[in-house]
Amino acid sequence: MKSEKIRKRRIRIWPVISFLVLCCFLILVLCLKDIYKSLKSSGEAEVEILSTIETYGYTLNENDSPYVEELFKELKKELEKENVEEEKYASLLSQIFVADFYSLKHAINKNDIGGTQFVYEAYQNDFVALAKNSVYATIENNIYGTRKQSLPLVTAVEVTSIEQMEYESDLVVDEEAYQVDLYLTYEEDLEYPNHVTLIVIHNHHKLQIVKMN
Repeated sequence: MKSEKIRKRRIRIWPVISFLVLCCFLILVLCLKDIYKSLKSSGEAEVEILSTIETYGYTLNENDSPYVEELFKELKKELEKENVEEEKYASLLSQIFVADFYSLKHAINKNDIGGTQFVYEAYQNDFVALAKNSVYATIENNIYGTRKQSLPLVTAVEVTSIEQMEYESDLVVDEEAYQVDLYLTYEEDLEYPNHVTLIVIHNHHKLQIVKMN
């Protein structure tokens, strides 16, 4: 009789253990899901790369606007030539940078700063920090695609002038830098800058943006 009671108790314990294991598994799944959401909302989740310019390290991703994609294709075509026309490179680089930076409508959140890959490496951290606290500061999170906020979308960028000049700062000296003046057209006028001036410098085989006014 005693052994039968013990056996019955053991049989009753197994459903409890199974239930606890199932609860632990569900909690683990929910925790992993929250971690993934947190990474994605902070701009650290992976996005699909649609195209690359390998020699220069430039990428086009799924969050970029159609106009940025159009400019990227032009830039890729130019940079894959045997003899790259440098002034055209500087012009396209400037156009794609401002189009990406000011198309806030395609940013996931304030951490998703457009155009960063075209900025001089030594200034990238400062550039991102400044953008987060200024132009991108009020962007609402759009991780679930439910954002209703009105944000700018650049639909065209015209190079109004480009000329070579000497540029010098604490970290950079370039006797043949480019000053590029641009005019931006937006889908809707939300009082974002229409006139932008960039300084583009040489960094080995690449051109990079070192200053924006």
